[in-house]
Amino acid sequence: MNMHSHRQAPWFALACAVLIADQSVKSYIDATTPLGWSSALTPFFNLVHVLNPGAAFSFLAGAGGWQRWFFLAIAVAASGWLIWMLRHPRPRLESLAFSLILGGALGNAFDRAVRGQVIDYLDFHLRGWHWPAFNLADIAITLGAVCMVLTAVGGSREPQEQE
Repeated sequence: MNMHSHRQAPWFALACAVLIADQSVKSYIDATTPLGWSSALTPFFNLVHVLNPGAAFSFLAGAGGWQRWFFLAIAVAASGWLIWMLRHPRPRLESLAFSLILGGALGNAFDRAVRGQVIDYLDFHLRGWHWPAFNLADIAITLGAVCMVLTAVGGSREPQEQE
């Protein structure tokens, strides 16, 4: 491991932590609740057990099965690119973004590869407005995207400190 790789290790560890946490929660939901289960925790939030064969917002969910491999290929390609990008020093916010997106992409890719679809379990709704169910991997990807936007509009352009 070279000097840069050693400094980048925490970012890879964060991606692994996201992946492990995501898969742990999904495994728990899958093992303890039947498919279609729902439990209202507040007037606006339910825990659910649903499967999503599509992408965000169930995009292409009814496409007939080919989308599983399409989204898996995109996740694998994006993950490879993110791993390559994380190998080199970057601004912290950018490294955080890449790590979160990588962990989330791998979490959902694992579901697609093993289950053929993604387990979603967080369900928000309010006054007739219903957000599609999602999971921890989706949260990580979204937070990573927010970090990328912040980086693009004014985040630090300096690479991590060199010692």
